[in-house]
Amino acid sequence: MKRKIVEIDEERCDGCGLCAEACAEGAIRIVDGKARLVSESYCDGLGACIGECPRDAITIVEREADPFDEEAVARHLSSAANENPEADGRETGKATADELPCGCPGAMAREIGQTEAGPPEKEGGPVVSRLRNWPVQLRLVPVNAPYLRGADLLLAADCTGFASPDLHRSFLEGKVLLVGCPKLDDAASHREKLASILRDNDIRSLTVLFMEVPCCSGLVNLARQALSDSGKRVIFRAVRLGIGGRVLEELEPVCA
Repeated sequence: MKRKIVEIDEERCDGCGLCAEACAEGAIRIVDGKARLVSESYCDGLGACIGECPRDAITIVEREADPFDEEAVARHLSSAANENPEADGRETGKATADELPCGCPGAMAREIGQTEAGPPEKEGGPVVSRLRNWPVQLRLVPVNAPYLRGADLLLAADCTGFASPDLHRSFLEGKVLLVGCPKLDDAASHREKLASILRDNDIRSLTVLFMEVPCCSGLVNLARQALSDSGKRVIFRAVRLGIGGRVLEELEPVCA
């Protein structure tokens, strides 16, 4: 029969798994790093997955396809649940390997509690993690993740976590972390995603942590453009690190 069904452009797909997470019928799975339909009969053709794709790799087309089968979907979801008898990740806020189509919790939004971060930090003791969200890669963070509401954001270049020996204590305290690289990542996609996050979540402040190498200043430009695109005014700050981890420059916070 001819009906509406999702179509995935494998050339555009980067395998982030957000579409599969959004599909209530479990019709999409990540296979060999690409999103694929598990079965045509599991796809209802409504396209709930489209809005989650950061690469515009999913469209709705009308073509010959197996009919949508609700009973088959129920059996499929029940089978997946039986394979993993532990608590449902949608209720606990945690994801299990079977629950995610990519086989790992990399794309499931989580807010990290104090017990997961470890015991309180003691003077002279090891530095305790200040990380409060997962995932941290900007391209994987859902725009509507609960931890983004009213948050203070730290947008950090990939290399800063290795250059700064004290990133958690000096920069991450009380902030939601977003990580990206202006040279190796898709800057346009990052700009669009960040603008959406700023627009939809009443963000209070945005701090950009970047390296002294010339290409890394692109992260600051990207953040400023995203702020402009969002139409929001938030406190904006930028900090430049040397490759030895020392703060070389810190721009005065402004309401951008």
